Amino acid sequence: MNKKSPVVTIVAIGIGAALFFVLGRFVAIPSPVPNTNISIQYGLLAFMATLFGPIAGLLIAFIGHALIDFSYGWGIWWSWVIASGVAGLIMGLGTKKVDIEKNGFEKKDIVVFNITQVVAHLIAWGVVAPILDILIYSEPANKVFLQGLVGGIANIVTTAIVGTLLAVAFAAAKPKAGSLKKEN
Repeated sequence: MNKKSPVVTIVAIGIGAALFFVLGRFVAIPSPVPNTNISIQYGLLAFMATLFGPIAGLLIAFIGHALIDFSYGWGIWWSWVIASGVAGLIMGLGTKKVDIEKNGFEKKDIVVFNITQVVAHLIAWGVVAPILDILIYSEPANKVFLQGLVGGIANIVTTAIVGTLLAVAFAAAKPKAGSLKKEN
């Protein structure tokens, strides 16, 4: 991965968190499980975490999810905000060797990207969110593990589609090294 300047990373975090918020707040698809949506913002998160790294992934998800919860008026549901941050962190860590800007986004990169996002979602929604729901909010285990399962599966599918398409499109739009020639 290319080393990005701190300014570029901070701008990416701000833009990423804003886009995460907009997608999570206004493009959420209700699921049959209460308080659980089918969300496409995790595809954007996986893409941004791959480009800008684990700290950016963590902050984009943490800030964006906190803003989503705050905007609904029920207060911030910290267990899920933290789980989103964990997902972003894992996505950024797992894709450190995927350099879309330099190498494109080849089949092996797609495999690494998607294995990483599956692991990130399983940990975030199958472990972190439900356990924190139980510890912080004294929620019933069967309820929160069902919510985590439905949310996690939906996030895995939408991230595989949206995140992969974003990365493929970004890689295709980048000029290849040596493809530009000086005209006489």
